[in-house]
Amino acid sequence: MACFSRIISFSVLFLLVALACEARVLLQSSGFVQTRNTQFILNGSPFFFNGFNSYWMMNVAADPSQRSKVSDVFSQAAAARLSVCRTWAFNDGGTQALQISPGVYDERVFQGLDFVISEAKKNGVRLILSLSNNYKDFGGRPRYVNWARNAGAPVNSDDDFYVNEVVKGYYKNHVKRVLTRINTITRVAYKDDPTIMAWELINEPRCQVDYSGKTLNGWIQDMASFVKSIDSNHLLTVGMEGFYGDSMPEKKAINPGYQVGTDFISNHLIKEIDFSTIHAYPDIWLSGKDDSSQMAFMLRWMTSHLTDSETIIKKPMVFSEFGKSSKDPGYSPSARDSFLNAVYTNIYNFARSGGIGGGLVWQLMAEGMQSCDDGYEIVLSHNPSTSSVITQQSNKMAALDRV
Repeated sequence: MACFSRIISFSVLFLLVALACEARVLLQSSGFVQTRNTQFILNGSPFFFNGFNSYWMMNVAADPSQRSKVSDVFSQAAAARLSVCRTWAFNDGGTQALQISPGVYDERVFQGLDFVISEAKKNGVRLILSLSNNYKDFGGRPRYVNWARNAGAPVNSDDDFYVNEVVKGYYKNHVKRVLTRINTITRVAYKDDPTIMAWELINEPRCQVDYSGKTLNGWIQDMASFVKSIDSNHLLTVGMEGFYGDSMPEKKAINPGYQVGTDFISNHLIKEIDFSTIHAYPDIWLSGKDDSSQMAFMLRWMTSHLTDSETIIKKPMVFSEFGKSSKDPGYSPSARDSFLNAVYTNIYNFARSGGIGGGLVWQLMAEGMQSCDDGYEIVLSHNPSTSSVITQQSNKMAALDRV
């Protein structure tokens, strides 16, 4: 009996210690990600990460019967030690819309986003939430401009998204609605939830009427100030691909032969923008080139932007979209693994100097999502070799936290 009592005492003690350890881990991970010079900081220490894109999460989670797909991806990502996910916090008009019309929202879809945030928290994954899209997919700039046109506003093209006051008012209303949303599952307002690492103003902004980057600069300044007036807790970025503009003309030689109306330097120098981003799709941008030429471009693209982010912008950088498409000529899973290994090696080497926080591969999906396939999809449970490459990078980046 005494022996039995001793066993119970030890069991209770072990349970208490385990609970205390778990609480300590939760406490340590509960802070907001911040920046200090060219580094991301979490609870006073450097924060390096490996992450992923899964743009589809809110839309899938809007149907409770499909939420297991979101849970599966987060649990598989956590097993691969992926700690940051970038996903959409918008769907404007059309099918499964979050924002049905200006200021009118579908609560069912919003609860899908609530679920995404709660599942991310449960799995120790932080989120970068994008607030709009440059393209017509999921509404984006074209939908906002069309709404304004239908309301009688004098708009001529999608680029009026950046200058028309009616359109800007619609966008600001959406920002406020999302940031002040109280999660129906966690009961925490989005703006107060450290699960969210950062807000992104718009995915891949472009402006055809002004290639200099100046029109976009004015819009970023306006919207960045507005976001920070509501939420001073979270980091904020633009969502850029990295194309150079007119502020440093010599840099335009780094572009893949054209401009898109952004200016990597001036757009990220805006005080309220906390970190820079780049995307890279040399298989699309340089589709006529061979793999070695595309990889050489990739290295130049990364090196130039990291150097500029460190020495001119003086903010940390995230490589927030990259991938290898199964639609590329000569594609094979081993070719994708080699591509990812090369990109990851560069990210890790750059991270050792402290200028880049990490990279976000495009993109992870769950089983049974063939309708969303874009060629870049990775189902970790179906791709063990790619999963191994990703996990190795996660371990290397996490080890930098302790250096």
